Amino acid sequence: MTVYADLLRYRELFANLFRRDFQAKYKGSALGVLWSLLNPLVLLGVYLVVFGVIFHNALPHFPVYLLAGLACWIFFSVSLQSASRSMIDSGELIKKVRFPRQLVAFSMVATQAVTFAVMLVVLIVVSLVFIPHSARVVWVAIPLAAVFAVLVAGLSLVVACLNVVFRDVEHVLTAALLPWFFLTPIVWSIATQSTVQRHPVLADVLRWVNPIAPPIYAVRAPIWAAQLPRLADVVYLVVAATVSALLGALVFRAVDDRIAVEL
Repeated sequence: MTVYADLLRYRELFANLFRRDFQAKYKGSALGVLWSLLNPLVLLGVYLVVFGVIFHNALPHFPVYLLAGLACWIFFSVSLQSASRSMIDSGELIKKVRFPRQLVAFSMVATQAVTFAVMLVVLIVVSLVFIPHSARVVWVAIPLAAVFAVLVAGLSLVVACLNVVFRDVEHVLTAALLPWFFLTPIVWSIATQSTVQRHPVLADVLRWVNPIAPPIYAVRAPIWAAQLPRLADVVYLVVAATVSALLGALVFRAVDDRIAVEL
């Protein structure tokens, strides 16, 4: 697993790449990382009007439910999209200098992880204010979010490597993310959708075949439901993160020698 050990061995290089990407993202911005909250807050407002008012949603504390799901989804989707172009955009550097190329993709994930961490802090504060009895378990969301970040990092490395070899990957990913979002229980819940409940096979597919659904349920449970997540969701998250990390390492090792050539 030297693919991930290089994060420690070349931590100074990784820190430089992270600073480069982070500063480029907020260059010239007066509020810096605070702007990263603007997108999810705007989406929150729109979805609250559409799904909370127009299509009345009976879920208690629906804004917390929605924001928790959006935080996970935005971290996941933006990390994958950013990572898919990361090696291509750093092509000149990769062709000139020999260094662990996976750090380029990981620096993109780390940049988005800052936003995710800020949103997680906001969510915990909101949960403590509006759902006071969550104080016993809300802190469980922090280690679960860290495992979720491992899942995202592994998948991001996969798409970053594949997009170097097959340039259509970033376009396929962009096209897939929109329907994927609406098929994920973020603005809706399987428990409250009678149409889905009448089709148990469909409910199981939406709940367990979607690799992002159980992790979102796991992270959201202590924040919104004020209870420990289901053991099945936690096990799913840990297994998915492990498989994602292994898959990322295998794909990277398979294409590492071709990256500079393809670029």
